[in-house]
Amino acid sequence: MSDANRPDENRPEDESAAAGAPESGAPAAGGPDSDAAAPAEFVDAADAAGIEEDELTVQDILDAADLEASDPSSEHLADLKRVTAEYANYRKRTEANREIERERVTGEVVKVLLPVLDDLYRAEKHGDLEGDTAFATIAAKLRASTERIGLKPYGTVGDVFDPTVHEAIFQMPTPDIDVETVGDVVETGYYLGSSLLRVAKVVVQVPSDG
Repeated sequence: MSDANRPDENRPEDESAAAGAPESGAPAAGGPDSDAAAPAEFVDAADAAGIEEDELTVQDILDAADLEASDPSSEHLADLKRVTAEYANYRKRTEANREIERERVTGEVVKVLLPVLDDLYRAEKHGDLEGDTAFATIAAKLRASTERIGLKPYGTVGDVFDPTVHEAIFQMPTPDIDVETVGDVVETGYYLGSSLLRVAKVVVQVPSDG
């Protein structure tokens, strides 16, 4: 048998060696390039883990709230000023409405006493409250009590006539005056606090040529 047709006894070994050999240009396992590839994969994994670690925690939120409270942004500061101003206006309206309601309720009660005060005024005009009589003492106490709750009488002879607070029941032409003037008070007017409780009924002196 010729050498060409003789089975190559070393061929299986050559094939197994070829199978185990690395391809041309591919880095061998355990070579220098494999050490560079492995850390890259670990870096990617570490980056992914880092994203999760950077998520907000409860403490982060609390720290942010404390920072905002100590050094608020201009937007939040403007909101705070607006809310503060709205609350101040609300308190003012509430206090004003409460005062108006208090005066209204008090006025309804005081109106019951106005006829009594009118009788005292007429008695005073007739001289019945002079001296230290019991009647004069009671009248003084009643007037002082009504003044303490804010009732103020008005309407005096000689006052300039004001149609917004005076009701003219009679006009009396009078020489030597230039403006309409209260000549007599028929029924006293009253204020309760800042509210007009009752207008004064008066006789008005009007200018006259003769």
